[in-house]
This record gives sequence, structure tokens and C-alpha cells, in this order.
Amino acid sequence: MTEESRVPSFETEPASLETAPAPLEVRPPREVSLFWRTFFLLSLLLLGCFAAWLQTFRALEFEPRTLQSAQQLASLVNLSRAALVHSDSIARVSLVKTMADEEQVRIAPREPGDVYRRYDADPLSRTVSAQLSARLGADTVVAREVNGKPGLWIGFSIDGDPYWLQTDPSRVELVTGTTWLIWLGTAAVLSLTGAALIARLINRPLQKLSFAASRVREGDFNSSQLNEAVATSEIRQVNIGFNRMAQRLSKIEQDRALMLAGISHDLRTPLARLRLETEMSVHDLQAREHMAADIEQVNAIIDKFLDYARPDHLEAQRVDLNEVIDAAVFALGTAPDVVVQTRIPPGTAVMGDAVELNRVFSNLLENALRYGKNPVTGVVHIEIGAKAKDEWVLLKLRDHGSGVAPEMLTQLTQPFFRGDASRSAATGTGLGLAIVERAIARMGGRFALANSTSGGLSAHIKLPIAKKD
Repeated sequence: MTEESRVPSFETEPASLETAPAPLEVRPPREVSLFWRTFFLLSLLLLGCFAAWLQTFRALEFEPRTLQSAQQLASLVNLSRAALVHSDSIARVSLVKTMADEEQVRIAPREPGDVYRRYDADPLSRTVSAQLSARLGADTVVAREVNGKPGLWIGFSIDGDPYWLQTDPSRVELVTGTTWLIWLGTAAVLSLTGAALIARLINRPLQKLSFAASRVREGDFNSSQLNEAVATSEIRQVNIGFNRMAQRLSKIEQDRALMLAGISHDLRTPLARLRLETEMSVHDLQAREHMAADIEQVNAIIDKFLDYARPDHLEAQRVDLNEVIDAAVFALGTAPDVVVQTRIPPGTAVMGDAVELNRVFSNLLENALRYGKNPVTGVVHIEIGAKAKDEWVLLKLRDHGSGVAPEMLTQLTQPFFRGDASRSAATGTGLGLAIVERAIARMGGRFALANSTSGGLSAHIKLPIAKKD
């Protein structure tokens, strides 16, 4: 076998590492957290309540208050006119002064040259003007400014003489649009703040449950204990149930590790004795070699079972890809019909476990040696490449064999599955690719298989990149 490490180019350039199969990149199309979803729904509910409240307030408060204010102003004008009509000239002067001092109502003659601006700035003021004209007569003028002086001015006649009655606009007791905007804005901010607090309160137990579930998924059962003394009864029951489940899974994991250790010991000991007895008692050299090979195969099968059943939890560390891949390639030995080419940029490192990664590449290389022989040349040509992208390292290992049927790609990582007849005839457990998938998942990565466009099977691996020190 000839090996070329970090060669600058391949004789046959492999497909781009970025063209990994869909399973490595599948994500929800529109992912929204529960907090924002709850906050959005609460906000819609509050806005709908605001709209209904405003409409109700307008129907029950704005219009009746407008009519009431117009009626009060009309009564003020009629009373002022009646008092002025039935008082003599001396008393009229005193009455006008008293009205100006005590009631802030000013009576002044209306001159033909007076310049005024009508009281019609908004729908409510137009409603007041229309109501006053209906009660005092069609010639009634309602203005918000006369000769540059602001106020609420009402033009009326006394015995044919025109007068102005000036009063404070606050008598109308209408809330201006700016005031409404301020109050509505304040209420909206307070309501949305309350909605955010409620959404956070609802989402917090689910966040803790999600974190605990992720720790259990990684095999860390001791860090997944939830509070069993919370006040909410439903959440308390969920936390108790989850903790009991985690404890049971931890016990099952411990029992499995103990059972596997026992199986390994109980099987390897008689196998070692059997091999020793075979070598000593069997005189036929060929039969002895076949029996020894069978015993070695049983040992290899036990190793595969143990690899597949390893605990899911591991501590990720910085791992140099060149060192791991060079070690896995070196372990293959030398053979004239095997060519391995690697293209790993110097210094490429991932977060994972060196032993697990060595096991991953050993299984992938073993799989390529068995099924990746070129049907034309009879040579096993394996290419390994890596490329850093964003927060990940994309790896690709491909052979130049016959590939597999597309419908079988997703089944190759299932335990004990073999595809075509050639694979069924091969010696093995059918666990190699299943071990690879489990190991990559334990390190927080993704694994997928695809047929290369130029022939052969490609294994795509995506692992977290290690930060530079």
C-alpha cells in the first residue's frame, strides 16, 4: 500500500466537501423558541383587548361626553344672553366683570373685521360645533382662535347685536390625541413587559427540562436532576417523573456496562484456552490455521459488540485530525493494491475524543477495503479530505468501488444490516458503520453516506472545530 499524506491535489479530484448529503444540514424551516411564541400570542391577545376597550370607551364615553360638553356650553351661552338682556346698563358692566373674574367667561362685541379660525381640528371638535349650531341657531360660530387669541370662542347675537363668548377650552373636557397616544403607549409598554415576564415564567421550567434532557441524551445522568419541590403541581409531577426516568436509565447503563465487562471476560477466557489447545493438539497445519482464524474472528466480533455498546457520554477535547488519520492509515499495513491519499490542512483540529475518532476512521477504512475495490483496476483507492467551514470541520472519505443502491444508503448505519450479496458474503458483524454513526453523535457531530457522482461511496462527517489556543 502506498500512502501520500497531505498531497496538494488528487489525481481524480473528489466532489466538494460542501456538497454533503442532506442529513447533515437538515434544520427546521422556521424555528421559533417557545418564549417568543408565547410572547407573540400574549401580545396579540393584549392588542385585541386594547382595540375592543378603545371601541367600547369611544361608544360609552367619548360621544356622550361630547354631547354633554356641547349642552353645557349652549346652556352657558343662553344663560349669559338672558342675564345680559334682562339687566340694565350699569348692572350689565358689573355682570360681565363678575363672569370674567369668577367663571373665566368673557363677553366681547363681535366686530365685522374679526379674524377667526373655526373649531374643527378633529372629529370631536366638529361634533361640538355641530351640536352648538343645532342648539343656538345656524348663525352660531364656534372658533378656536379670534384675532390671534386662542381659546374657545362662541359667536351669538343679543337683540341682533353680535357678541363673542370666550371660555376655557378645558370646559369641553375632551382628551387630546397626544394625551391618548401617551396613555396608550404607556399601557402598551407595561402590558408587553408583563407579557414578556409571563412568557419567561412559563418557559423557564421547559428550558430546564430541555437542558436536562440534553444531558441525559449525552449520557450525563448526574447533571440532569430537576427540582422536585416547585410550587406548580404539574411541573412538579413532570420533574419527579423525569428524575425517576433518569435514575432508571443510569441504573440500566451501569448494568449494561457491568454485563458487557462480564461477557467480555467470560468469553475471552475460554477462547484463549481454546486457541492454546488448538495449537497444541491439532497436528494438521491447515486445520489449525483455519481454527485459529475462526477464533480471531470471534474475538473481533466481541470487540465490535463492545464498541457499539459503549456509554454515550464522553468529554470532548482538542484532537489533531492529521495525527488520528495518519495513525489509522498506518494501522492498515502495506498492500500493493491499496492506495490511500489524504488532504488534511496542517493544524486542523476538532473537538472530540482521539480514541473514538481513531475507531471511526479504522471502521471507515476497513469498510472501504472490503467493498471499495475498483471493479476495473482491482485497486482500492481511498481519498480522505477535510475543510474548515464556520464552526465546523467537514470531512469526506470516499472509495472508487461500485457504491450502493440509493434506497439502501439510509439503512447502512443500522446495526447488523448488509446490503447486496457481496456484503452478505463478507465476514463481519454489520456494526462498523453503526459504530461510526454513534461515535460521531457522541462527539456532537453528524454522519451521512452518499454515492459519489464519479463512482464509489462517500462518508461525510461534520465535527465541531477546535478553537485556536
